[in-house]
Amino acid sequence: MAISLSLTRFGLLGPPGGQPPGDGRDAVLAQLRQPTLIPPGHGMPDLAEGLRLHRARAMEVVAARRERRRPEFVHQQEISRAEAEFRVSWAIASTLPLHERLSLHWGNHFTVAAQQSTSYLSGDMDRAAIRPHMLGRFRDLLRACTTHPAMLNYLGNDRSIGPNSPLGRRSRRGLNENLARELLELHTLGVDGGYTQEDVVETAKLLTGWTIPEPGPNGTDIAFLADRHEPGPRTILGKRYPEGGEEQLLALLEDLARHPSTARHVTRRLVRHFLGDTAPPEVAPALARVFQATDGDLRAVMEALVTHPASLSLPPAKLRPPVELVISVARMMGGRPARPMLFTTLRALGQPWMGAPSPAGWPEEDQAWASPDAVKSRLDWALQIAGQREARFDAREVAEAVFGAGLSAETRRALQRAANGGQAVALLAMSPEVQRR
Repeated sequence: MAISLSLTRFGLLGPPGGQPPGDGRDAVLAQLRQPTLIPPGHGMPDLAEGLRLHRARAMEVVAARRERRRPEFVHQQEISRAEAEFRVSWAIASTLPLHERLSLHWGNHFTVAAQQSTSYLSGDMDRAAIRPHMLGRFRDLLRACTTHPAMLNYLGNDRSIGPNSPLGRRSRRGLNENLARELLELHTLGVDGGYTQEDVVETAKLLTGWTIPEPGPNGTDIAFLADRHEPGPRTILGKRYPEGGEEQLLALLEDLARHPSTARHVTRRLVRHFLGDTAPPEVAPALARVFQATDGDLRAVMEALVTHPASLSLPPAKLRPPVELVISVARMMGGRPARPMLFTTLRALGQPWMGAPSPAGWPEEDQAWASPDAVKSRLDWALQIAGQREARFDAREVAEAVFGAGLSAETRRALQRAANGGQAVALLAMSPEVQRR
């Protein structure tokens, strides 16, 4: 019997005895039918607090430049560390691990790195933009992520000014094309989606005016400032969008969400995330048809993926990214050890929290995390946690209880031959059952 899909391909492992009967598909589908739980975010900045800190940082930069000193950024590193601890702890305790996987996937699809003042806003994006929509319509997810202040800040749209806008004519400031390009290339159509450089420029003009709201009584509202917006109609992908201020963007997002290239790109990325590079070529087109037939219903798309025969037949081949690995091992072992610290662990394993190297996010290839240095880092980490678990953790018993008949003969033999409890913990953490999904 294979390891349950609810633990591996669509899950985050789980506590001993947590494997459901059968192949686990029913358990996965049951999770999809549950309402999404939004972490309460106690102690983490909501949008209003994030905007206040963002503004304080901007004022500190100005003051430091005036006083010729280095700026002191308000709680920036502390907030990033606290967000990492909060999110990982929530995932470890979750009874809906597929929801946590989807949060990680869509957070990677709509990447915002916790750099500069984005640190103050990125946690709210997960709680307010991604989770409420990740099992709803793609158009709602797209709109919420595109217009969230974390995205506007990360890709510089808050600094993009229409050259012919009232502010542009006074300040001679110009367009920033970053969000326009990533909206078309990464978030919707894909690099092969049929757009041109002229479409990017026109989209950048259309996006002008969308910026970060000022903190205050109404500071949580999405901000569109007409005096920054490039006036006039825009033509994108052959369609004309008449002048309409903020309505221009909302109309474009509706059309992008329904575009056939978006259906192809979004489902292709979902298939690669969950099934890996060896998925049969017919899987993604089947999901794209569901996407289009249901007007981008992401719950229906996920149900089609879970019930596709390839989801059950493909062997585990995809190496877990570090953040998934840390969460999965902690769930299996009954909690995360105090040392090494989470922030340090993720950095050492090559996936610093909210530290994706580019707007494309973290790589999804099956072997993306399998370089010799990366494997050595995983082994070093496994030995570190083994030293803290040896006295009160029987890796052999836990492996049998978690994986059952899905535990391979090779892994079972290696655990039985371990010289001591600590070595058994390290062997279990490095086993194919834990490392791959």
